[in-house]
Amino acid sequence: MAADARTTERAVARTARPFHTYEGAGFPVRRPFPTEELPFVDPFLVIDQVGPTELAPGEAKGAPPHPHRGFETIQYVLDGDIANADSRGHRAVVRAGGVQWLTAGSGIVHEALPTPEFLASGGRQHMLQIWLNLPAHLKGVPPRSQNVEAGDLPVAVTPEGAELTVLAGTSHGVTGPFETRTPVLVAHGRLAPGSSAGFSAPAGHNAMVYVMRGEATVSGEHLPDGHLAVLARDGERFTVAAPDAAAEVLVLTGEPIGEPVARSGPFVMNTAAELRQAERDFRQGRMGRMPV
Repeated sequence: MAADARTTERAVARTARPFHTYEGAGFPVRRPFPTEELPFVDPFLVIDQVGPTELAPGEAKGAPPHPHRGFETIQYVLDGDIANADSRGHRAVVRAGGVQWLTAGSGIVHEALPTPEFLASGGRQHMLQIWLNLPAHLKGVPPRSQNVEAGDLPVAVTPEGAELTVLAGTSHGVTGPFETRTPVLVAHGRLAPGSSAGFSAPAGHNAMVYVMRGEATVSGEHLPDGHLAVLARDGERFTVAAPDAAAEVLVLTGEPIGEPVARSGPFVMNTAAELRQAERDFRQGRMGRMPV
C-alpha cells in the first residue's frame, strides 16, 4: 500500500551553504540563494540575512534609492530600525520586530536607510530580506506597501516548546496579517534546546528551512548555522527541531508559479524583452522619482 502523503515526513532534497556578499551602500549579507547551483526556490527568489552585528555610531548603512519591478520584498527587522520611503510618497519606519511587505508590481523606486537616531547611536542590527516572485498576470499590479509592527504579528507556541512568529500564511492555529498575492507561509521559529515544531505544506508546494542562528535538524537531518534545507515534495509534513542548543529558523513554503524567470538586478520578469522595457521605464521616470 502506498504511503499517505498527508502523514509522510518530507525528506531533505538538498542543502545549500551560504555565501557572503554586500548590498546597498555596502552592508554585508549572508545569502543561501540565489546561486548558480540554486537560482531560486519557486516562488521565492532571495533570502538575505543582515547581521546580527553590533554597530558603532556612524557605521549603519542602508540601501539608497533603487528600483523594483515584478516581485515583492519582505523586510523583517529583528534588531535596529529602518526608514523606508518610495516614489509613491509612502514613508514608514520599521522598528525591531516589525515588517514591511512591499509589492513592487508595475514598478517603484524605494530606499531603506537607518534612521538618524540609529545611525547616531549605533547598536545591534539584524534583518531578513526575502524576495517573492509574482506571476505574469500580477507583475503589472499597482505598487503597494503593507507595514505591521511587532505587536501585531501573531505568535504560537508548539506543545514541544517552540515559539513561532507567523508573518504570512497559517500555522499552528495562527494566521499572519499580510495579504499575499501567492499562497505562502513565512514563519520565524525560536527553538529552545530540545524543542521542535511540526509544519505542513500542501502537496505540490515547495518548502525550505533556513537556520538563522545555531544548529537544527530538519526531518531528522542536521543543518548547521546559515545553511538551507530544501525539502522534497514526497509528503505534506516536516519537523524542525533543536536537539542540543537553542536555534532560530526561517520556515518558508509556497505554491510554485511555474513560469520562466528573467532577472536583472532589481527587476524580475518573464522575458529578456520585459527586462529591457523595465530598464527603459526606470530611466525615463515611469516608475516615479524619489521626492526631494
